[in-house]
Amino acid sequence: MEPSPSHSGSGTHELSGPLVVTIDGPAGAGKSTVAKKLAERLGIRYLDTGAMYRAVALAGHRQGVNWHDNEQVRRLLQSLELHVEQDRIFLNGEDVSDLIRSPEITRETARAADVPLVREFLIAQQRAIAARESLVTEGRDQGTLVFPDARVKFFLVASPEERARRRWRDFKEKGIDIAYEKVLEELLQRDEQDSRRPFGALKKAPDAIEIQTDGLSVDQVVDVLLKHVRSHVGTNSLGE
Repeated sequence: MEPSPSHSGSGTHELSGPLVVTIDGPAGAGKSTVAKKLAERLGIRYLDTGAMYRAVALAGHRQGVNWHDNEQVRRLLQSLELHVEQDRIFLNGEDVSDLIRSPEITRETARAADVPLVREFLIAQQRAIAARESLVTEGRDQGTLVFPDARVKFFLVASPEERARRRWRDFKEKGIDIAYEKVLEELLQRDEQDSRRPFGALKKAPDAIEIQTDGLSVDQVVDVLLKHVRSHVGTNSLGE
């Protein structure tokens, strides 16, 4: 069951239930890092929805699932137990937090995320978590499809070149050898795919606040978001 917060918009609203803050935007816009730090500043949970999709993709990859075969997908989902704890995700008890970040699983995730059964499965889990506790959640359809009534919604944007540089640096830090040009090429393809998905397409919610992150540090972006959250929901109920 979805939480029932008041509609996001101008003005201040005191909390009457779990606070849901959504951060959407294209791949490489810095959503995960910003969402994690914002949640920490607010004293609430960070929910990495992308990791949930990646974990399902990893499971499907291991089992050789044909994502176009609904029966195979249904059996896969029935066998899965996902547990998200801080910045770690567990698949049937196994910590797969690092395994899901490889380029191979990134490509597999793009295919898995197009499957309505997968999205329905994970959206139900995400809403169940939000019904129990306040959280910051990020993805591409959190403010439009998953939590349309979230109190505060953000849409982060950055140039393709800047996003590719960020992703390339992430790969380098993890010891993954991949050319910047390849990262940029795949990111542009991902942008095209994400905007055209039949279910859960990347789209800015009408009431989302757009934040341009080019030239801003993570902490600067978090400061901007925090001010907006405070102006929307007041300060009495926040973690700070």
